Amino acid sequence: MDQNDAIAALLKAFTTLSPDADRPEQAVTFGTSGHRGKATDGSFNREHILAITQAVVDVRREEGITGPLLLGRDSHALSLPAWQCALQVLIANGVTVHIERDHELTATPLISRAILAHNATPGATKADGLIITPSHNPPEDGGIKYNPLHGGPADGGLTRRIEQAANAYLRAGLDGVREIPLSEALGAATPADFLGAYVAQLGQAVDLSAIADAGLVMAADPMGGTALPVWQAIADQYRLPITVVNTELDPSFGFMPPDHDGKTRMDCSSPAAMANLLAQREGYDLAFGNDPDADRHGIVDADGLMNPNHFLAVAVDYLIKHRPNWPDHLMIGKTLVSSSMIDRVVSAQERKLYEVPVGFKWFVDGLHEGWLAFGGEESAGASFLTLDGRPWSTDKDGILLCLLAAEILAVTGKSPSAYYRDLVEQYGEPFYRRVDTPCTSAQQSAFKALSDAPPTMDTLAGDPVTRVLTHAPGNQAPIGGVKVETAHGWFAARPSGTEPLYKVYAESFRGAKHLDALIQDAQQWLERVLVP
Repeated sequence: MDQNDAIAALLKAFTTLSPDADRPEQAVTFGTSGHRGKATDGSFNREHILAITQAVVDVRREEGITGPLLLGRDSHALSLPAWQCALQVLIANGVTVHIERDHELTATPLISRAILAHNATPGATKADGLIITPSHNPPEDGGIKYNPLHGGPADGGLTRRIEQAANAYLRAGLDGVREIPLSEALGAATPADFLGAYVAQLGQAVDLSAIADAGLVMAADPMGGTALPVWQAIADQYRLPITVVNTELDPSFGFMPPDHDGKTRMDCSSPAAMANLLAQREGYDLAFGNDPDADRHGIVDADGLMNPNHFLAVAVDYLIKHRPNWPDHLMIGKTLVSSSMIDRVVSAQERKLYEVPVGFKWFVDGLHEGWLAFGGEESAGASFLTLDGRPWSTDKDGILLCLLAAEILAVTGKSPSAYYRDLVEQYGEPFYRRVDTPCTSAQQSAFKALSDAPPTMDTLAGDPVTRVLTHAPGNQAPIGGVKVETAHGWFAARPSGTEPLYKVYAESFRGAKHLDALIQDAQQWLERVLVP
């Protein structure tokens, strides 16, 4: 089957297949970033979107939200028809819907920024948003996520309500779901300039003057996604020498090189997926990649693609030192499985670390309320406050982090990789790896039980264990697994939310051999602990 036939079959399945909400694999299930699935598997179909959107309408009413809903989408094949379905339901229910002019693509950070800007307007009725995207997932995937009044990913309590209501609608054959014809819905939607507003305000969060004055020559690869018009607008408005090296929009993403496992995946943190940009890096001071909804960043300099953990450490160190209007009491957020290099940087700068479970949603309140200066996760997603310490975005912003890399080079004269080497000289060199292991359903249940009965471990790779965690130190939320720490390394393990496997993240400051020993000890210990 060629690419065009595959897309046609996918779109047909989206419309014609009816999911069975009593089958777990076809029910609405919100993970860390909304509901995702495949139309051909019956896990992301038209009925899912109709039910989820009606459930969002219901939740809005229960929460007293009467302002506009901001609706965005990325470039995956299923995103446009899902966007259309959502719009039909929203308008049918009397919701005021703001969409990008000419029904164009809309990046996740643009929606987050627009929600915050709207809700900061005195007297405005409060706004929220829906974004149709499966992020960096393969071309055949679909996704939808809800961002409430704070502009970031909805928390578990809210998504459970949406999930339960949506599945009830599916079981009832969509009884109670309202929709109107697409032509009427499009005519009733309110055009907005999310792109223009976002680009115009970027100087509030990054030093664009320093970037321009440095004369940096830059390249950007939107990887066939929503970052395309954003980079074009940034280059034009600020007269920055940014070459957009790929302007192609293709729902099959046929221009993408295969990822490490042979699949097509628009992962800007993967050297394999970023091969096109890496092959063109010579001649540029910096190059950037973004996933289809532009909430993730890939930073390329003369040394190649930066490891996301390395860049997060660089970003934190630089921001603490170059944001004089940020009060010293602001905390730095990281996930439990991000590099401990961040811990060492934060400690050396006498700042407080805010360590949370996996998922950007744990940073939202802190960024929104202004007590968290920075939130970042190991999968190349982060955001931070404006220059004067106000919220910028409460969802991941890949564009912002790419521009921060340019600011770092412009201000310090060091590439991000060179900056990281300086950190290694100061704090030691971490060796980091993630290992995926097949996991039975019984083992997944055993992981959940760890929070109630934390296990013990005395030594790890020859070092005394200093701490065993089943709850995050920052907010005491269950981590869904376990983290074991020593003075020289750590491992964390948690089950996958989408596949029958568990993930072991590990890091050593004693070298590659010590990391191997650490992972081996972790796996042997887990085999004993996870016995049902």
